Amino acid sequence: MDAKKSLSLNIIGMTCASCARTVERGLKRLDGVEEVTVNVATDRAAITFDPTAVQLTDLIGRVQESGYDVETHRVILPIGGMTCAACVRHVERALRKVEGVASVTVNLATERATVAYVPSVATIDAMRQAVHNAGYTVLDETPPAASGAEGVDPEAAKMAAARRRMAVAWAFTGPVVVLMLLHMVWGIAWPSMLAIEIALMALALPVLVWPGRPTFRSAWSSVTHGSANMDVLITIGTSASWISGPLSLVTPLTSYAGVAAMIMAIHLTGRYIEASAKGRASQAIRKLLQLGAKTAHILVDGEEYEVPLSQVKVGDVMVVRPGTKIPTDGVVIAGQSAVDESMATGESMPVPKAEGAEVIGATVNQTGLLHVRATRVGADTFLAQVVRMVEEAQGTKVPIQEFADRVTAVFVPVVLGIAVFTLGLWAFASGPLRGVLVAAQGVLPWVNPALSSATLALVAAISVLVIACPCALGLATPTALMVGSGIGAENGILIRNGAAIQTMREVRVIVLDKTGTLTLGTPKVTDIVPLGVPEATLLRLAASAELGSEHPIGRAVVEGARARGIALATPEGFEALEGRGIAARVDGQAILVGSARLLEERGIEVAEGAAEMARLEEEAKTTMLVAAAGRLIGLLAVADPIKDEAAAAVAALHDLGLETVMLTGDNRRTAAAIARRAGIDHIVAEVLPDGKVAEIRRLQEAHGMVAMVGDGINDAPALTQANVGIAIGTGTDIAIEAADITLVRGDLWGVVSAVKLSRATFRKIRQNLFWAFIYNVIMIPLAILGLMHPALAEVAMASSSITVVMNANLLRRADIRGR
Repeated sequence: MDAKKSLSLNIIGMTCASCARTVERGLKRLDGVEEVTVNVATDRAAITFDPTAVQLTDLIGRVQESGYDVETHRVILPIGGMTCAACVRHVERALRKVEGVASVTVNLATERATVAYVPSVATIDAMRQAVHNAGYTVLDETPPAASGAEGVDPEAAKMAAARRRMAVAWAFTGPVVVLMLLHMVWGIAWPSMLAIEIALMALALPVLVWPGRPTFRSAWSSVTHGSANMDVLITIGTSASWISGPLSLVTPLTSYAGVAAMIMAIHLTGRYIEASAKGRASQAIRKLLQLGAKTAHILVDGEEYEVPLSQVKVGDVMVVRPGTKIPTDGVVIAGQSAVDESMATGESMPVPKAEGAEVIGATVNQTGLLHVRATRVGADTFLAQVVRMVEEAQGTKVPIQEFADRVTAVFVPVVLGIAVFTLGLWAFASGPLRGVLVAAQGVLPWVNPALSSATLALVAAISVLVIACPCALGLATPTALMVGSGIGAENGILIRNGAAIQTMREVRVIVLDKTGTLTLGTPKVTDIVPLGVPEATLLRLAASAELGSEHPIGRAVVEGARARGIALATPEGFEALEGRGIAARVDGQAILVGSARLLEERGIEVAEGAAEMARLEEEAKTTMLVAAAGRLIGLLAVADPIKDEAAAAVAALHDLGLETVMLTGDNRRTAAAIARRAGIDHIVAEVLPDGKVAEIRRLQEAHGMVAMVGDGINDAPALTQANVGIAIGTGTDIAIEAADITLVRGDLWGVVSAVKLSRATFRKIRQNLFWAFIYNVIMIPLAILGLMHPALAEVAMASSSITVVMNANLLRRADIRGR
């Protein structure tokens, strides 16, 4: 190797020397890796490699393929100076060259770069420098509280600046338009044509050098840093138009100096309308930020004080009166009320709250006085997490955007080449091209075949420059994703990854975990069937054994015994037998509680309880056999009530063309009974927790794309394996890494809404990309033929970007309601 490079990666998930060897072996198999040393004590891998043969992303990918992960940090950088999709590519390319950067996504609509990097290698300062060297700037981030509340809104400031530039431009361009119309329509050229031409040049020049200065500065910066953006096209087009004025005084060339002002004024108008539309698209985050309370009333030694929200600490007791906002996330320690949680869940019905209930900051207390102990403050609150997740989603890319990115990477240089080609074409083939203009003259009043060949060539080249638009391509996906993720946040649907929107469209099967997804997740003892012992004895032995269990069914048995006033004994030698039940010693007796398979494995006859077991399971009840001292002593049945909306929501999923599968560790007979009531198509029952991933993989092989709906904690591996992982009913715990989509509410209508939102958003993305591509495909050839007036060409270019952004905003009209 000629140029070796060494770096150190923090490895996540290693627990022993065997893990270290696995990571080491995986990395050494990469071509270009020369030396690897993995230290399990420090969780670090020291790697020496050839950077021309292997990249950081390859190293991280190999660690992940080995079953582990690499510690990376994520930062969102606000970027200044970007004007089009070409700028996005330049910034991405600059940041990717920073050593230690693993991935970069730059969003033109939000003007932010989302960077994942290895903190031991890359620094924020290095990223700032890379962006600066590319001709752009990393802006100082305004704190969310300031930008979202009483501080200056950056979006509003941008719109105000764009409005000022537009107004100044039209102040000079208005007289230009009047003078041109007087001459073109009524033939008035007072006091003389020369005076008119000089006046047009004089009025147009301030438009270019004053409100148009940022455009010229952006173009200069782009060119001097070895790239070209859309502002380069506008700058060349307007400069060539204005220079034609002085040249017309000494050559046969017709003056288009006034058109230069019109092009710039229309361009700045388009920028203002685009900024306004983008502001509407991004209003979801601002609305969320504005929802937070500004102050809180806290109790200190029995006295109530009003303090700024920033001074509230975890553990403080807040007094929340009817009609006021709950300042931050917490748990009710006194009082009863109903709370409007629509800002978090999209559900309009108030939610009853009593002692022990969790409450979300910024929701509104409606009826009663509550005392709430703060459990999360600042960046840890539900609201802050929502904002962070929406921003992360907007910082991702949808796979369909990759083709548009490849086009925009070469767009401006190609357009410059087409403009030069247009000049050459008119120079050598003006005769046939003039014939096209003669034929079109009756339809297009701005076409003038009588102009000199040089003038027609200039007009065509300028039109090509100003009509070409990479902006629409750059805005097509991120604006739709911005609106879609915002709508989702307002309805309790949090999209973590933009790719999930495209994948969800291709999903054919939705897998629903049973417990907590189809059912309420609160099982209760419904039947006690003793065999040769008193009912109380059966329940006491089973519940005492289950005292060591953390399983919901085990807890249900314990609660059932306590509700009946039965005193429980402390178990000894407790053992959880995954997927089968539990074993323990109670009062010196060996107790087994679990499936028939568990008892049979221990040589215990279960035939006596077979008939009762079949009856209970047919009633959709989970049935456990209880054995003491090697003999079956009875059965316990536990039922987890199915959610009220389950059948209707599953039917709605069917209407959307999706097949449904229920995945459960329960026995097949109970699973079948629940599936019948919910209308589920297929059942996968008796699956051990570690077998869920394999079942998801099997369903993917059989059906293609699969979405999995679960609680996001116990089902994390299965959610990760699924093409789209949906965590449901997470409440305030929304930072579920395994989930692509998180549903705050626990009802299944959220799943239906998530599918509808994903499809509606992707539909807008496709529409936007279609219009952006078809616009350039049609307009550029028309400009080459000389059929577009430069001013009209600029109108068309501005309209394309505006159309894309406004079409994305139409997504707000989509009906994503589940029920």
